[in-house]
Amino acid sequence: MPLPFADRLNNVETSAIRELFKLLGKPGIISFAGGFPDSAMFDVAGIQEAANKALTEEPGGALQYGATEGYNPLREQLAAFMGTKGVDVSPDGLIVTTGSQQALDLLGKTMISPGDKVIVEAPTFLATIQCFRLYGAELISAPIDANGVKTDELEKLMAEHKPKFVYLIPTFGNPSGAMLSLERRKKVLELAVKYNTLIVEDDPYGDLYFNAAPPPSILSLSKDVPGSCELIAHCGSMSKVLSPGLRVGWMIGPAELLAKATMCKQFSDAHTSTFAQATAAQYLKAGRMPATLANVRKVYGERALAMGAALKRELGDAVEFTQPQGGLFFWARLTGAGGKTKDAGEFAKKAIEQGVAFVPGAPFYASKPDVSTFRLSFATADVGKIEEGMARLGKAIQ
Repeated sequence: MPLPFADRLNNVETSAIRELFKLLGKPGIISFAGGFPDSAMFDVAGIQEAANKALTEEPGGALQYGATEGYNPLREQLAAFMGTKGVDVSPDGLIVTTGSQQALDLLGKTMISPGDKVIVEAPTFLATIQCFRLYGAELISAPIDANGVKTDELEKLMAEHKPKFVYLIPTFGNPSGAMLSLERRKKVLELAVKYNTLIVEDDPYGDLYFNAAPPPSILSLSKDVPGSCELIAHCGSMSKVLSPGLRVGWMIGPAELLAKATMCKQFSDAHTSTFAQATAAQYLKAGRMPATLANVRKVYGERALAMGAALKRELGDAVEFTQPQGGLFFWARLTGAGGKTKDAGEFAKKAIEQGVAFVPGAPFYASKPDVSTFRLSFATADVGKIEEGMARLGKAIQ
């Protein structure tokens, strides 16, 4: 007899990206499929020094059970870090989460009842689709372009569906790489107030800009839109800029939301690793983050430029894309020019045969997927690998 699993599991399926990784064991394959940072960019010496200081200066705090809300020295450092980005938040105004992924899960637990409507971008982060569906959400897709969510369309959807909340990745989104314009960020805040609807701002990539800094976060801008501050939940992460292995993220939001999220977190993991938190706190305290960010911005920026040039050279008018200004991803669309394929799933199979991998775009849509789209990550391949990989894609598109 099969085990009687919970009905909620009927709403989700295994990640298409995780399934793709099973195909990557072929020797010599070049992968642009992952959504993670380059391990060569990790400041190992700085993290080691921070870990040693954590064990030397406050071993009890680093190795003992801790508060569910987070290790207070880290909350202080995170509040200061957010202050450098125009956000005035006290240490008590945020909770530490086990990566920003846990923040999304806590939002699902605290905010979503079966049948509730939630607006997400089309496309959006695959794990968000799975997480919110696990709690029974009906996901409504809002269209985007290179400037982020189309706020005129978003307003129509908010008026029609009256969602529990709106989930956005406004800065260098995954998978789109799109950056929400300043004008649209302000409009989102106005819509939050007009429809009394929570806006969830997921911001794991905002510090990874290549040239000009992006517009201020939605959270930062909320102080200029009366009534909007209590309608923003902001999720941050150390995973893309310091180390995913530390599993350190945070959430800023209304006090009543943080209280409910803290209660649910108690049931999940009691607290995020105190040792990881103490290490992250010492790292931020040491002032090494600006140099780390400068390094990853330079390296990723060079790789993004190389990928854009090579895509144009090798695939020509068979593909269209907007050159990303930050983050980790290219979002591209097959045009079918010259009779070439417009199906990214078929293209992915041919690419694997040529020894290169990427992620077809369809799984990133909550509804009505665009099967001609696909995602490429430039983060973990050097310029030489990128150029070779694009040459292989050029052969696969023939």
